[in-house]
Amino acid sequence: MAQTDGALAARPGRAAVSTAGRRELVAGAVGGIVESFDWTIYAVLAPFFASQMFAGDDGLTKLLAAYAGFAVGFVVRPLGSYLLGRIADVRGRRFALIVSMGTICLGSLLIAALPTAATIGVAAPILLVLLRALQGVAMGGENPSVAAYITETAPPSRKFLYSGLSYCGAFIGNILCFAVVGALLVAMGRQGVVDGGWRIGFVVAAVFGVLAFWVRSGAAESGEFEAGKRTAGPRPKVLVHARSMLAVFLMTTGTTVGVYFGTVYLPEYAAQVGVVQSVATNLEMIPSLLALIAAMAVSGVLADRFGGMRVFRVGALLLAVGTVPLMTALAQGWLPVWAVATCYLVLGVAPTTAVANVLYSEVFPVEVRVVAMGVPFTLAVALFGGTFPLLAGSLAALGVLTAVPWIAAGTAVVTLLGTLLLKRG
Repeated sequence: MAQTDGALAARPGRAAVSTAGRRELVAGAVGGIVESFDWTIYAVLAPFFASQMFAGDDGLTKLLAAYAGFAVGFVVRPLGSYLLGRIADVRGRRFALIVSMGTICLGSLLIAALPTAATIGVAAPILLVLLRALQGVAMGGENPSVAAYITETAPPSRKFLYSGLSYCGAFIGNILCFAVVGALLVAMGRQGVVDGGWRIGFVVAAVFGVLAFWVRSGAAESGEFEAGKRTAGPRPKVLVHARSMLAVFLMTTGTTVGVYFGTVYLPEYAAQVGVVQSVATNLEMIPSLLALIAAMAVSGVLADRFGGMRVFRVGALLLAVGTVPLMTALAQGWLPVWAVATCYLVLGVAPTTAVANVLYSEVFPVEVRVVAMGVPFTLAVALFGGTFPLLAGSLAALGVLTAVPWIAAGTAVVTLLGTLLLKRG
């Protein structure tokens, strides 16, 4: 009878955990939306604000300088992952998530208000790059903190579903960004956006950040983190987990290339192989991104049923063996761009990205989870994800565009090998 009473008493607790998990899921996912929106809005609007924020007469040089600001944000992400990861591992996940979101939001607001080069001279580009670096530091700690937060607050039977849903925020942010820029161009015309309309995009980013900040301020701290803090002994050394950290780095290599190939470079690739007359517009990627979001939810459900590592390996294998045939079919005109994009994202990108957050973070102890998972993750993203469009473009300029799919497939093989190193508890 005592056992029955105890079981009955435990049920409300499980329901409460489930309810809290949904609330914390929203708190994590909104950060992905804001991070992705802020990151993408800079890249998409760079051709419009470059002439105002960078001095000189050469339009191409000014645009390249604007893209340099984009690259700086990637370079500092591992640093941000360590700094904010330390905050998350010592002060708490919720506190770190609030700090990162507040910093991202402030950066967007200051960029929107930044005077032009005609007004303050060389200080304009310097301040712009510094603000992007500040946002990059915050973004470096954002995803690892969310990964730990979701791992620790999601119901045990739905961890991978919650992982996939939380990561969907990144692609929702892309869609919102494309929609906002499209609306600005329709309402103001290209010249209107160049003349200052681009600032509205950063104001919208700041507004989204304020909303996310508000949602997170009402979220609870991770119970697992609180329990670990109460019972903590000597703090474990991060490098004790070097093998699993190396595994996270290798596993992220192919997945981040897949994300950037499928969501950023694929339209340009289609144009370069001559299957479209011009680079596909951002709006044409929205249906494929919506399919990706649905596939990530399905991948999370399958991972909770059959295991996260199995689903991850299936996705990585499909990226390894399917990338070259799909891109060949695109180049030969056997499949349209939308079909190739959808297949690539749904079959390869979705299974790997949906489960990665929980798969990575749960192998590390609570006390060092964010730093141990975040540093190798952001380092791989910086080295392979952020540079992939530049690498692909350089290969195209050298006349070896056909090497691009093979490189993407090769990094997927590296990802598969990385799964052999990840220590599972």
